[in-house]
Amino acid sequence: MAGGQEKALKRRVKSVQSTKKITRAMELIAATKVVKAQQRAMAARPYAEQITEVIQHLSAAGAGKEHPLLRQADSVDKVAFIVITSDRGLAGAYNTSVIRAAERDLQGEMSEGADYSLVLIGKKAASYFTFRNYRIDASFTDMSDTPTYEDARQVAEGIIDAFVDGDVDQVRLVYTRFLSAASQRVVVRRFMPLQAVADEGEGEHTADYEYEPSPGEIFDRLLPRYVEARLFAAMLDAAASEHAARQRAMKSATDNAEELETELSRALNRARQGTITSEIMEIAGGAEAMSNS
Repeated sequence: MAGGQEKALKRRVKSVQSTKKITRAMELIAATKVVKAQQRAMAARPYAEQITEVIQHLSAAGAGKEHPLLRQADSVDKVAFIVITSDRGLAGAYNTSVIRAAERDLQGEMSEGADYSLVLIGKKAASYFTFRNYRIDASFTDMSDTPTYEDARQVAEGIIDAFVDGDVDQVRLVYTRFLSAASQRVVVRRFMPLQAVADEGEGEHTADYEYEPSPGEIFDRLLPRYVEARLFAAMLDAAASEHAARQRAMKSATDNAEELETELSRALNRARQGTITSEIMEIAGGAEAMSNS
């Protein structure tokens, strides 16, 4: 009986050790990806800042006041939600938190009588909303781990067309904002219509600029790029958040495996001691029986 218990404990110890190696490796991989994702986000920031500055100057010069991407609907009858999740799991509550926030906002709009449109990034969001029979207008996969600007452009094009054509009155972006490796926050923010990007009185700083072609033409060309840059920044943030969440989840799993391994090793040692004690008692009992005979 004791021998069988020892064998079972040995198998469990080996299984836990094997699992710990896997979770530890995944933790290290995720840590590396967090750093790379942060670097990519930092590298993309100058472009986003520059295009924002140019649009501010153009807006201050009077361009784009009637641009369709700035259109404010008299009533919000249909809201599009861009929901950014991951393609893979094992990231703690990362996907669940984003999906819950999106669904809560969506249900809120529906309760007010508004219709919805879902644009999903990541297999986890697609799986969730498909299973619950939500209407999905677009779904993109294989983008979440290492998003590219072209990925952002692909998603943004459909959203821009839907908004400009009046198919949706408002677009909201739901994703996880990366604050640090230890802190991320789910945000739901208005993505379209774009808010005014020029401050009052900024026109005086742009009076000496000469535009070729006209400010309006430049504005029309740049504003879609501005939308793409904002979406790309959110996708990079989401990627960094995903990897950080997975790193924490795998570290927690590794720590739990170490604790379980310690407990099982102690149980195995106790079982061995019990076996040895039983054997000693059997030998002593046999010796005593022989001496009595």
